[in-house]
Amino acid sequence: MSETAHRVLVADGERFFREAIVEALGLAGIACEAAASGAEALRTVSRDPRIGAAVLDLALEGGLDLLRRLRSERPAIRVIALASQADQNLVLEALRLGAVDYLAKPLHDEELVLSVRRALGTFTTQVGYERLRGRLRSLDAWLSELVESTNEEGRGLEWCAVEAVGDVLGATRASLMLLDEDGGCLRVAAATGSGMPPEEMSPVALGEGVAGVAVTMDDVLAVDDVTADPRFGERPFRHRYESGALAVAPLHDGRRPLGVLCASDREGGAAFGDDERMLLRVLAVQVASLLGRGRDAAAAGSRVPAPEETAPLAAWQDRVDPDADLAREICEASTIEVEPTRLVAAALLPVARRLAASPVSLYLIDNRSGELALEGQCDVDGRVDRARLPRNRGLTATVLQTGHLVATGRPQADARFDAAVDTPEDGSPGPVLCVPIRLRGKVLGVARAFPKDPAAASPRTGEILGAVLSAAVRNVLLYRSLLDSIEDLARARRDAGGRG
Repeated sequence: MSETAHRVLVADGERFFREAIVEALGLAGIACEAAASGAEALRTVSRDPRIGAAVLDLALEGGLDLLRRLRSERPAIRVIALASQADQNLVLEALRLGAVDYLAKPLHDEELVLSVRRALGTFTTQVGYERLRGRLRSLDAWLSELVESTNEEGRGLEWCAVEAVGDVLGATRASLMLLDEDGGCLRVAAATGSGMPPEEMSPVALGEGVAGVAVTMDDVLAVDDVTADPRFGERPFRHRYESGALAVAPLHDGRRPLGVLCASDREGGAAFGDDERMLLRVLAVQVASLLGRGRDAAAAGSRVPAPEETAPLAAWQDRVDPDADLAREICEASTIEVEPTRLVAAALLPVARRLAASPVSLYLIDNRSGELALEGQCDVDGRVDRARLPRNRGLTATVLQTGHLVATGRPQADARFDAAVDTPEDGSPGPVLCVPIRLRGKVLGVARAFPKDPAAASPRTGEILGAVLSAAVRNVLLYRSLLDSIEDLARARRDAGGRG
């Protein structure tokens, strides 16, 4: 749910102030619901889940009790307390009960709007965190289910994969398309939500349609409305979808393309955002790994051994597919921490630990200088990365400019290698894994790790890191936008005081 979809409850017993607040917020494009009593306010909140913030006059009869009830019944809701000079003694108690801000009557319209926007922003962040936590738990369960499904006869893995996509991404349609033996055509192996058996669905040639284009890409292809996208022309598939929102992830096991994993028609007609892209990418990497091992086993005339035949499931997953656990650790860190410095450090620590890498660092483009500026790093053994990097030199610049990752055990063997850029501060060359940081399809920076073991610098690990660290950076940028809002609010209060 976007911030523009959220609504604000205005609870004030004085009609003049209530209507003035609704009008000021309405002029700023913020939708409101008004209530003249505590009972009316509770009824409004209970029937409208879109309400993310409340502007509550503490002088309203039972005002503090209403604040308690709101926080109890809707913990995520952000309450802004209103108080006149005569009611200032109530303000401290309101803040103790969880109010996020307070405003003094008479109100300043700009101060009111900034405070409400800040409250809605933090509400959006909190709701997003809670939603992502739940989806990560679901993803964790499905990753285990995918592993177990490789032991089933027939279509176990394929159907488990599409069911996972539908559940984790909230997609009403999902499909798995695999390349045929000739490698020139994609055929549906499993599908949900279409009402048609996979064998009756039309194949797709490479380079044709969304799936045919996506199989050759390095990243998830997300389209908000396929019917309005000129890349796909006037084709029959344009009319098969209700919302037009599609997300397609290529499947490859590091040696060969295998197919694509597709999701469409999200519940409620929503588009596929950064969270959905990241989750689909993690699923696609896991599915591709299992499909690749299954094909190798079939070619060798053997089956994939069951986890219980080799080791307990948890230990087997740690050994065979550590990237999935690495993704879960980074995502969980990104949902727990909020402040940018701590969030980046928490996201990089699992990388340093699991890859035995030092340093592990994250850079974002500095809009003033145009260089890559160090956003944060993890230096477990004292090695530190460079504070700034140029955008036009070395393997790091190649990642930034092309959006393609670099994973190599001997970077100095590459003609693009620049020792002054592609090494940590101490200048010692070694294995490097450098991945692009993307937001809404644009490359905003890079993350890089210097593992001790060349085998740890694998493209497959890099694909996962690029997806989950990009999601973490999105949260960093969102938090900074909230800080800007706070600064605007402080300036508005200073200006209002100066005019007074």
